[in-house]
Amino acid sequence: MTCAPGLKLVDRDAGGVDLAFRADVLAGLAEPQKAIPARWFYDDEGSQLFEDITQLPEYYPTRAETEILTQRSGDIANLIGPGWAVVEFGSGSSVKTPLLLSAIAPSAYVPLDIAGDFLRASSAALSAKFPELPVWPVEADFMRRVELPVEVADLPKLGFFPGSTIGNMIARTATDLLRSMRETLGEGALLLIGMDLVKDEDVLLAAYDDAQGVTAKFNCNLLHRINRELDADIPVASFAHEARWNDVFARVEMHLVAREDVSFTVSGQRFAMRAGESIHTENSHKFTKRSAQQLLAAGGWEPRARWTDEAKRFSLVLAESRPPRSAP
Repeated sequence: MTCAPGLKLVDRDAGGVDLAFRADVLAGLAEPQKAIPARWFYDDEGSQLFEDITQLPEYYPTRAETEILTQRSGDIANLIGPGWAVVEFGSGSSVKTPLLLSAIAPSAYVPLDIAGDFLRASSAALSAKFPELPVWPVEADFMRRVELPVEVADLPKLGFFPGSTIGNMIARTATDLLRSMRETLGEGALLLIGMDLVKDEDVLLAAYDDAQGVTAKFNCNLLHRINRELDADIPVASFAHEARWNDVFARVEMHLVAREDVSFTVSGQRFAMRAGESIHTENSHKFTKRSAQQLLAAGGWEPRARWTDEAKRFSLVLAESRPPRSAP
């Protein structure tokens, strides 16, 4: 079956600029600790760079999650069963998504992503691998409730959120996302979600600061994107990529650190930074079994099963949407 052209649910101005992108950048650069949400990494260039990161020797999460999907596919299929509409929050991975689709025999596949060209390319590739599977891509910001295509309205929904992307968000934002996923998928839906685990600090930092410099390029691409799309003149060469472990919050942080005093304009607004100041671009929270369950419960999801790779570096959790309760 040919992949459908897809819906577009992103708000843009007359010049084609994503309004939410501009608002987040301007607000984040105005804060004392400058910060930009990690979701804006993923324009087409950023999405491709992240695919490159997943192939790096230091970046264990993709290999660990792929191991789980490969070795535990029978258990996953038995618990989920066939006939679900798989709704993936993010464009499908060329490796992990086919493993899931092959295991559970779904009735439809709906990828949601804000990067339109990357979404359509990945959807077309998935459609070619699964010619009998209806594919309905939706260009949308999945941080809020998304209206799914009418073609899957009456089908049971399985959300798929691999890669521990949930760890990019602070607890409040992660909880909000899990709740919006619940609203998108409906009561009785299932969610299969990747959640990275706490481990040795050296292993964690290497995964976010690789020897080839691909992660640094990925981080700096955010500045290039701001320059391209928001009429900005940020001196990208004046910033350096830095990964830090924050033990208080159990997370790796990525920063863009000013090498020297800089000033620049974004969408007509002027900003200045002193040498050593940073733009905080990403968090990657790491979880224990207990903290993962607490986060899912706060978002309205009840864990049903949990798998880890053999080295216990990464977990894949199957959870079920439950009606909200007003009391214990």
